[in-house]
Amino acid sequence: MDVSRSGQDLVRAGDDMTTYLPKDITDGLIAARKLAQRKASRLRVEVDGKSYKVLRRWQNGFSVEADVAPRLRGLVELFEGATFLSSCLIVAAAEEDGEMQYEFKRSTAARDQAPLDFQQEEEAPVALLGDFSGLPSGA
Repeated sequence: MDVSRSGQDLVRAGDDMTTYLPKDITDGLIAARKLAQRKASRLRVEVDGKSYKVLRRWQNGFSVEADVAPRLRGLVELFEGATFLSSCLIVAAAEEDGEMQYEFKRSTAARDQAPLDFQQEEEAPVALLGDFSGLPSGA
């Protein structure tokens, strides 16, 4: 909660402690927090061949720096390092403290194999053995 008072900001650290800090110090603290989030996160979002660092991710969305990334909308891909995580349809939710927050309309997790277009039987054989009767024995 930020409240301006004669060039100073009121910074609350819980309900029982209140501290007054000059504006330049609070701006420095906010910049340091963003830098730490950017360095700690390996997540990135990719859209139209461009990649942007994800600051935070939660179940229904993620956030990126508002001044670095353009306003994103539509289909994006979410990566952790080089690993593809999901394909997401997003909408902008809110801008808060220099972060642009996005919510998922749809998020489809990446798969390492193609989906089956048939039902597999539980008792299906793992492999089929061929007819080896024509081969010489003991070879």
